[in-house]
Amino acid sequence: MSKKLDEILAISGQPGLYELTAKTRTGFIAKSLLTGKTKTFGIRDQVSVLSEIAIYTTSEEIPLREVLQAIQTKEDGKIIDKNIKEDKKKLMAYFEEIVPEFDRQRVYPSDAKKVIQWYNTLTENKLLSSDEAVAEEIVSKDEEE
Repeated sequence: MSKKLDEILAISGQPGLYELTAKTRTGFIAKSLLTGKTKTFGIRDQVSVLSEIAIYTTSEEIPLREVLQAIQTKEDGKIIDKNIKEDKKKLMAYFEEIVPEFDRQRVYPSDAKKVIQWYNTLTENKLLSSDEAVAEEIVSKDEEE
């Protein structure tokens, strides 16, 4: 990913994704990828860093970066049709193509919808790079662990 996923945030109660711009004593400053506006968040705000998010499968958890890579490969780097999110059956069938072994008991349509929205936001903002760069990042992350 050209922007590391550890700089991209999902903030509970806030629409879209945010890019971390600075840390402060009482929290952090982040820029909305939807509006481009900068906002200050406190340490009490519930924040998820995309690099730490994983999707449940029947055997293990798959890091979000691998799911995004699979979507990018399937869609050839293009944005996913937003209408897919309207029909839960189509949405979950699409998600099953991406992550065939996802845990149907723990991954809800709202989760699949969120992953697709995040993929579209990252693609629109040109924050996803070529498959080779993504594969290199996955290898380097695995070597760190």
